[in-house]
Amino acid sequence: MSVPAQPAPDFRRQRAVGMAGIAVASLFASALWLGIDLWISPLPGMESLGARMLLTLKCCCAAVLFCLVTGIEAVAHERLTSPAFDPLVGFETRRLRVNQRYLQNTLEQIVVFAAALFGLAAYSPDGSSMRAVVATTVLWIVARAAFWLGYHRSAALRGLGAPGMAISMIVLLYVVSRFGHEIAGTVGAIVPLAAFVAIEAVLFWETRPVKER
Repeated sequence: MSVPAQPAPDFRRQRAVGMAGIAVASLFASALWLGIDLWISPLPGMESLGARMLLTLKCCCAAVLFCLVTGIEAVAHERLTSPAFDPLVGFETRRLRVNQRYLQNTLEQIVVFAAALFGLAAYSPDGSSMRAVVATTVLWIVARAAFWLGYHRSAALRGLGAPGMAISMIVLLYVVSRFGHEIAGTVGAIVPLAAFVAIEAVLFWETRPVKER
């Protein structure tokens, strides 16, 4: 009978540090998002859908430049100045591995972010509500930077970037709920939210620690 692999001795300590980092980062992220949404002036000329989509595209371009392109550049510079220039030799420093993981994670998350942002813009009918698009973009970029810098300090501190994924999911849930309401009223709004919560519950249940099973 195979014996389940035991977690690393410091796993629980790292998880505790990561959860604390997520809690602190979430408070900061909430203040940042609300500050931008409440304090910047309403954006002019946002009554047409085309104008809102164009602004959202510009926000996505800023996110790609400051989050994805910088990750690509970091990996490229690392390879240019080390034996990792030839990827096939297998040379990797810790910094290179972290940069590669950041780049892969950002590539995955930017798809979620972009879909959420365009959906949010579709349901933001004027310049006042479009401030939420700008606030979401700024928060996501800051969260990506926190994830990257934290990861270079320790694996646990990458949790500082968790609000970035959280805001993307929250916005997507809002968009899908609005879409469901258009199709089937209140029931249509509630069903996708309930389905997502159920999926999350199953994932938590299936990945709970072995001793709890």
